[in-house]
Amino acid sequence: MVKKTLSEEDQNLFRQTVGKVRSTSSNKVLLNTANKPKPYPKQQHHNIDEDLINVSVSELEKVGLEDSMSFILPGVQNNVLKKLRRGFFGLDSEIDLHGLTSSAAKKQLLHFLNRCTISGYRCVHIVHGKGYRSVDSQPVLKNDLNLWLRQHKDVQAFCSAPPKAGGTGAVFVLLRLSEKFSHDELER
Repeated sequence: MVKKTLSEEDQNLFRQTVGKVRSTSSNKVLLNTANKPKPYPKQQHHNIDEDLINVSVSELEKVGLEDSMSFILPGVQNNVLKKLRRGFFGLDSEIDLHGLTSSAAKKQLLHFLNRCTISGYRCVHIVHGKGYRSVDSQPVLKNDLNLWLRQHKDVQAFCSAPPKAGGTGAVFVLLRLSEKFSHDELER
């Protein structure tokens, strides 16, 4: 490669443009590790439709307008249901489904329960309505919810809410604690 010769004018212009320059004692660059972002795990795609377990509930009776609902997973103590009825667990989140079609309500419910489980919510409030405007005075959404909650893998118990929280038109649902939160509890 041939070295270019610059005129004195060009050299002066270059020095004025660059400014003061100081020589370095080392040509190695030290990286600042304090500003390095922490890695985070890649989110895995979760199919929400797989949350419903096909449990045989063929003997499930239809629920009427003013009938209350309750369910407790086998192996969970009965006093958990009593505490749930009394509001012992405290509500972490709520959703209002009444007025929706059955398919839209199912989609909303599954997304809601998935978000609640991921967030570590333990007790949620679901308003479904009593079904006064349903055909033949049989509440559609209330009966669907009774089935879906029994089939959902994260639901441990549910019961109709007290009158001040919606009565037989709403339910309190106790969710299982997400695995990531149960490990945190064990470490403490």
